[in-house]
Amino acid sequence: MGKELKKIIKESGVLNELKTQEDVSNLLKELHSDLLEAMLSGELESHLGYPKNQKSDTTNARNGSSSKKIKTEFGESTIEVPRDREGSFEPVIVPKHQSTATPIENIIISLYAKGMSVSDIEQELQDIYGYRLSTSAISIITDKVNQQVLDWQNRPLESIYCIVWMDGIVFKVRQGGKVINKTIYLAVGLNREGYKEILGMWLGQNESAAFWQGVLTDLKARGVEDILITVTDNLNGFTQAITNVFPMANTQICVVHQIRNSCRYVVWKDKKEFTADMKLIYNATNREVAKQELQRFAQRWEEKYPYAVQSWKNNWEELTVFFDFPLEIRKIIYTTNLIENLNGKIRKYTKNKLVFPTDDALKKSVYLSLMQISRKWTQPIQNWGLILNQFITIFAKRVQL
Repeated sequence: MGKELKKIIKESGVLNELKTQEDVSNLLKELHSDLLEAMLSGELESHLGYPKNQKSDTTNARNGSSSKKIKTEFGESTIEVPRDREGSFEPVIVPKHQSTATPIENIIISLYAKGMSVSDIEQELQDIYGYRLSTSAISIITDKVNQQVLDWQNRPLESIYCIVWMDGIVFKVRQGGKVINKTIYLAVGLNREGYKEILGMWLGQNESAAFWQGVLTDLKARGVEDILITVTDNLNGFTQAITNVFPMANTQICVVHQIRNSCRYVVWKDKKEFTADMKLIYNATNREVAKQELQRFAQRWEEKYPYAVQSWKNNWEELTVFFDFPLEIRKIIYTTNLIENLNGKIRKYTKNKLVFPTDDALKKSVYLSLMQISRKWTQPIQNWGLILNQFITIFAKRVQL
């Protein structure tokens, strides 16, 4: 198919009629090399900053083209790759030194993963590549991620995790003509090689201990036999839910969550002194000293803020589990900061989507965000060699490699 056909197709608006994945595939088959060349031309125009046949003040300019044989899902083809005078043009659709083209589906999914909406992607393809796929066609392509989510969510897990952090993140989803809050439950494990691993994500209405018990049951069904330490917020019943599924797990309630919850009861003028007194509790050298600081804390504040102080007393056993471990382990289990940082990064990727149209759209977007974020988790956590030896000493056979 030549340039004349490409012109006819553009002018006919057939690209706007794409409704199914089959329609998209058939169109790509027809256009083949013409499509790739048009995309390359659009990429070069974006790189140079001005269209063809227009004068520019920049020193760089178009410099002809070179022939290149490439392999695509539609077979081998020869295309003309445009060049620039300075040699700084690095095409995305057909990367230098590679003989395969990046499928348009991958480009669309990559843009979607970076938080772009379907309409934004439509405009991006138009601006850079000179082609316009309908929003429905783009949605069909991104829907291919749903199967990836399902496969990933059901993959087997390791038998033992040294630490599992658990927390939820709330999003707005449209349902039955209303916008409601829904929670994505996340679990991040630290395996016996010291690497962080996202164990899964689960969608529920509101965060509850009963739902978390279902999450833990799912982890067990996927092969997890033992968790040495869990780190959670102080949701009522959470510790019991963990014990029901993993009875040997040590459960640490996040101290930072406890501080936030306690401060909810305190007036502004008292907060500085109140938080300073709480700090003496969790910064104590051991549990006995911490207990003494709690008594002093209660003597000073219990009459004025009884609920805040009582919360520390009610959760004392789970709040002080970290005192049973060496300092290196304490630093990574006394708070859920690790997973809260993960939640913050997810927010950055999904900030353009204030309300998700469906549950599937939410799961798809969060999954792609998680894949982007976890791609950087290529090294064990700091001081892992020392920490592993501490785990082996404390837990003996439970942590054997």
